[in-house]
This record gives sequence, structure tokens and C-alpha cells, in this order.
Amino acid sequence: MTASGKAVFAKLSSPYYPALTALFVGVMLISNIAATKAVVLFDWLQFDLGPLHVNGLVTDGAFFLFPLSYVIGDVISEVYGFRAMRRTIMSGFVVIVLASLCFWIAIELPAASFYEGQAGFESVLGTVPRIVLAGLAGYVVGETLNSYVLVKMKERAGESHLWARLIGSTVVGEFFDTLVFCSIAATAIGISTWSDFINYLVIGFVWKTLVEVLVMPITYAVVRHLKRAEPTYRSGLAGVSQVTPKVP
Repeated sequence: MTASGKAVFAKLSSPYYPALTALFVGVMLISNIAATKAVVLFDWLQFDLGPLHVNGLVTDGAFFLFPLSYVIGDVISEVYGFRAMRRTIMSGFVVIVLASLCFWIAIELPAASFYEGQAGFESVLGTVPRIVLAGLAGYVVGETLNSYVLVKMKERAGESHLWARLIGSTVVGEFFDTLVFCSIAATAIGISTWSDFINYLVIGFVWKTLVEVLVMPITYAVVRHLKRAEPTYRSGLAGVSQVTPKVP
């Protein structure tokens, strides 16, 4: 257990932390592949808002999965701290870079004469390096800021106001993540106009933040369970308060 001001965190010698890290890395890896597909939702939704022309909601194929990475990141940051989340981010970085390298090698290997899927294979995984670069840059910036803001808020408030740090850290992290990712990935998935880019950026940010708010009861439940299941967290709370604390 480590403590900073009012903040208490569990030790990493736990079966829960590796499982959360594995799930986080898996979500990031799948999202980087699924994001190679450009998606338009509600194509009947058309209107002009100043210089912005909305012709459906422009997003990518990972829009429904990627927000889960921020939920997991919030749980890790809240229970295990900023240092633990940095380790998780680095684990994801290494795995995604390795995946990108393997995809590149697989594309360059000579195809068998009977293999008819080379063009499709290249069209999907051939764009992954750009998406990987966007994903890595975005999530390193976004997840780091998300974790940093959450932990700093926890150091000030202790165990109270979990909802405020979940929302506050998400707004900061998701904004910069989305800005960096969309700036790099937009052309890789076929976005070529400023209108579509702004649409992509705004929809991505609003959607990811909204998902975080909608699943907050689940985040609360997971955080509560881990805080009660981790002996070092419970002992840390007892050491800070000298009474049996209430876990938010």
C-alpha cells in the first residue's frame, strides 16, 4: 500500500491487477484493428452548423469498445495508483507495437498461389500502422492525463467524490486522446474534409465521455469490490482514518 496525502492505493502484488492489465491491453489491441473501418451512424441526420456540415455521425469501428479502456484505466488508477497505470500503459504500448510489426511482416511475406485474400488482408491490416501510431500517441497522452488527474483529485478528496474524479479525469483524458488520435487517424480511414474531421472529433469525444457517465454505476461497483477485496487497501484505509472506513 502507498499513500499520498489522503489517497490510499493497493499494492501490485495482487491477482486482480494483472487481470485488469491484460483486459486493458486486449481492448486496446482489438480497438486499433477495429478502428480501421470508417463508420457513419444515422446517415439520415443531415444539417449545417456554421462551417460544419453534418451528414450522419462519422466515427470508426471501435467506437463501441474503446471507451471500456478508460473505464479500466479509471479502476486501475483509483485502486492501484498512477505508477500502476503507467505500467499498464507501457504494457499496452509494447503489445500494440509488436502487433503492428507482426502485421507488417505478414503482409510482406509472399502469398501462396492459392491464397485469394491478399488484397483484403492488406486493405485492413495495411492501414493499421497509421492507426497504431494514432492509437499509441492518443492513448499515451489521454490515459496518462486521465490517470494523473484522477489521482491528483483523489489526493485532495480522499475516498469521497469518486464520481467527480471519474468524470473530471475522463473529460481531460478523452479530449486530448480524441484530438491526437483523430488528427493522425482521420486520413487513414478516408476522412478528407474539415467538416467530416470536426464531426469525427466531436462525436468521438462526446460519445466516449457519455459512455463513461452511463457505465459509472458499473465502475463504482468494480471499484468498491476491489477496495474490499484488496487487503492492503483496507489496511491502508484503516491506517489513515484509524476507524473502519466506508468504501465509496
